[in-house]
Amino acid sequence: MNGAAFDWGAAGDVLPLLLDGFLTTLLATALGILLAAVLGLVIAVARRGPTALSAPVRAVMEFIRATPLLVQLVGAATVFSSVDPLVIGVVVLGIHYATYTSEVYRAGIDAVPKGQWEACRALSLSPRRTWQAVVLPQAVRNVLPALGNYAISMFKETPFLAVITVEEMVFKARQYGSEHFAYTEAFTLAGLIFLVASYPTSLLMRKLEKRLGH
Repeated sequence: MNGAAFDWGAAGDVLPLLLDGFLTTLLATALGILLAAVLGLVIAVARRGPTALSAPVRAVMEFIRATPLLVQLVGAATVFSSVDPLVIGVVVLGIHYATYTSEVYRAGIDAVPKGQWEACRALSLSPRRTWQAVVLPQAVRNVLPALGNYAISMFKETPFLAVITVEEMVFKARQYGSEHFAYTEAFTLAGLIFLVASYPTSLLMRKLEKRLGH
C-alpha cells in the first residue's frame, strides 16, 4: 500500500474473509431478532397483567434500556465466560431489543378497536382464544414494519459483538487490518457490505409500512 491509496489487491484478499464474517453477522441478526420478537411479545402481554407481574417486568425493562448494549455484552461475557461468545451475543441482542419491540407490540395491541374486545366477551370467547384469534393477528400485522426496522438496527449493531470475540464481519476486518496494515481496505469494504445489505431492506420496510397503512 502506498500512502493513502486504496490497495485493490488487499481488497481482493480481505473480501472472502469479510463475506465469511458476514454470514456470522446475518446469523446473529436473524436469531437475535427472532428472540427479540418472541420475548418482546411476552413482555407486552405481561405488562398488561396484574401489578405484581407488570411492575417487576417494567423495572427490568428500564434497567436494560438505561444501560449501553456494549456494557451488557461485556458483562454477560464476563459472567458466562464458559458459554460460546456467539450464543452470548445473540441472547444479549435479543433481550436488549425485546425491551423495544415490546413497546411496538403494546402500541399494536392498543390499536385494536375496543369494540372487538367487547365482541369477544359477548361471544364468551376465552382470554386465550381472544388473544390468539382476534388481538394478536391484528397487532402483529400492524407492527411488522417496525419489527423490520429494529432488525435493520440490530444488523448495524452487530459490530459490537467483536468486543466479545465473535468473529463477525468487523472482527474479520480489524483482524485483517492489524495483520496486513490494510485497515482502509478492510473497513471500507465492510462498510459497503453493510450498506448494500441494509439499504434495500430499509426501502422494503418503507414500502411495507405504506402498504399496511392503507
